[in-house]
This record gives sequence, C-alpha cells and structure tokens, in this order.
Amino acid sequence: MKINYECLPCLVNQVVKLADMTQSENCEQLFKKVFWELSNMDFQKTNPEVIGMIFSLVKEHVGNHDPYYGIRRYYNEMFLHMESELEEKLTGAEDVLAEAIKYAIVGNVIDFNPVHNNTQEDILQYFDKMSELSLTVDDTQSLRDDLSKAKVLLYLGDNCGEICLDKILIKKIKEFYPELSIYFGVRGEAVVNDSIEEDAYFVGMDQYAKIISNGDQSLGTVLERTSEEFRQVYEQADIVIAKGQANYESLSEQMNKNIYYLLMVKCKVISEYIGIKQKSLVCKKGLRVD
Repeated sequence: MKINYECLPCLVNQVVKLADMTQSENCEQLFKKVFWELSNMDFQKTNPEVIGMIFSLVKEHVGNHDPYYGIRRYYNEMFLHMESELEEKLTGAEDVLAEAIKYAIVGNVIDFNPVHNNTQEDILQYFDKMSELSLTVDDTQSLRDDLSKAKVLLYLGDNCGEICLDKILIKKIKEFYPELSIYFGVRGEAVVNDSIEEDAYFVGMDQYAKIISNGDQSLGTVLERTSEEFRQVYEQADIVIAKGQANYESLSEQMNKNIYYLLMVKCKVISEYIGIKQKSLVCKKGLRVD
C-alpha cells in the first residue's frame, strides 16, 4: 500500500512531537533535514517505510536511539499487571479463542501517533466495555480453520502494551493447537512505540513463541528490507497474523501468502482503503492469488 498524501501531516506531527519529547536542540535544523528528505521522497514506498526512515533521522539528530523506551516499559508493565485479570475474564467467555482474538485487536488501540494518540484513560475504557464491542470484519472462523491445518504460524507484533494481549492470544492458540510451531516477529530497531526484542522477552513472549527480529527499522514489515533469517521464517509459515495498521499498510498487497490482519482502524486512509468506519475492529483475511 503506497503512502497516501494524507499521511504527510502524521509524519510531520510525529517529528514535532519527538523534538518536544527529547527537548531537542536546533529544532529548525532537524525540521529542515526532515523536509529535505520528504521533498525527495519516493511516493511508491509504503508509509511504514518512510516513517522508519524519518524516525531514524530524528534519533540520530537528538542523540537518542530509543526515545519511547520509558513509554514502552510503562505500558508493558501496566498490561503485565493486568494479565491475570484479563485471562480470568477470558476463562468465562463462551468462545475463549474468539474472545482472545478480540482482546488482541482491542489492544491495538495503544498508539502514540500524535494524530490519533490515546490517553491511558481512553485505552482502559475500551477494556471496560469489551462486552459491548464486536468485529466489523470478522474472519475469525476462517482463521481457526487455517490454524487447525497449519504447522507454522508467524505472528507479527505491533505496539508496546499491546504485546501483552498478543501473548495471551498466542497462549490460547497454543492451547487449542499444541502441535503448532509459533514465531513472534518484532521490529529490528526502536521505531516509535513499536515492540522490539527487548519488549518481547520482558513480557515473557518466549514462553509461547520463538522471538525473531525482522532486522529492519521500518514501522511495519517491509519484506525486501527484512533480514534473510526473517524472510526464511516468513516463507515457511503456513499462516501469518499481522497486527496493526503499519503491518497492514506494508503487507496488504502480498498476494502469495495466507495473511490475517488484526487491527483497529484508526485513520481515514485505512478506513477508506478497507471500506469501513474508523474505530472498527478487524480480523480480515488477506487476498491471496497462488
């Protein structure tokens, strides 16, 4: 999915927010660097790839390789403390696996893009209203059918905090399909509040899946930029579960793989692309042409 013109304000706002967060000196110099990069941008690239490039430039300018480290740790710890409570709620569900999928999708609300930034209160309200929420696009049964026949699952993570909901879902998948080999993919470097290897190990993801870095600094999963090791796992996976908008943006045109997208629709661009309202919860099987 190529970058949309409406993504440009998000890019610029993210830079301004980062400059303020890191109390950057010479902000004008930083902004000029960013505007120069954007003026020479290839509009055939995906938004996640461009964000990764710009974020890398900002990190270098401010001298901080991981500006969101404190935020990632805070939300990971918060949801780890909620883990027992969330699992207890799942235990009482009529359909445990379907409910775990919904919980993982709702976890996608955790996002620190300045355009659709949610406060902690906003995030927790979603979990208080779980019984009122339903999926607008619901390919859950198809996902279950495919999982029952699969040998290898590659689950592509997204944001901090949300990773704890991913862990709960993966744990349930493992319980339903114990012979399934599961990999959990993370970003290769810190980019905004997305999960990296450190986060995955911190929340205990390695208890249920083999953690693998994609070797890249893009916001999503830009296959041609990922490591050879990651691509080998991607190729051998029978199913890919891709969390979040960035993974959807970077993989939605991959037609030769069985991919399921779990996300909350957070912006107009994705809303119009999929054809549903913003804030919709989605479990969507990708198009496939073998």
